[in-house]
Amino acid sequence: MFTNHQRQIERTGRYGTPRFQYLQELVSQFQNASDEESKEKVVAHLANFAYDPYNYTFLRQLNVLELFLDCITEPNEKLVEFGAGGICNACVDPTNAEVIVECGGISLIILCLSSPVRNTVSYALGALYYLCNPSTKGEILKPEVIDLVKRYAAAEGVNVCFSNLAKAFLDKHVP
Repeated sequence: MFTNHQRQIERTGRYGTPRFQYLQELVSQFQNASDEESKEKVVAHLANFAYDPYNYTFLRQLNVLELFLDCITEPNEKLVEFGAGGICNACVDPTNAEVIVECGGISLIILCLSSPVRNTVSYALGALYYLCNPSTKGEILKPEVIDLVKRYAAAEGVNVCFSNLAKAFLDKHVP
């Protein structure tokens, strides 16, 4: 459920932690985590916060979008999955999308299309759907990317989710 400032005050209560501070604590937990499982849990948690427009400004202030992009470059498939999920959740917002693009996120997200993890591929397809616009089409609509997306679109017998996402992408962005 999306929130607003008044709803957040009601949910937090008098002694609760304000959202910015809570997100800041999560980022610190990630940075100080010594084991992969702790990092995975924190990134998954941050990705869940990335769907709500109320959090967008906080996520940008705390460089969480960049943290998600860093996770995409990790060898740990769970970090890649949750990082891609966070990007997918956040990139609906034009300002977030701009940050992602400026940080070289498109090429990283395109790499996620070849992931062995289904959720990562779904998140990548969703993110590219929202990131594709007149200024990014040249980077996204490369023949090799379109071919891969077309293969996902044709695979409805294997994975309906990939197929539907890929078809939506092609319908919107490929003439």
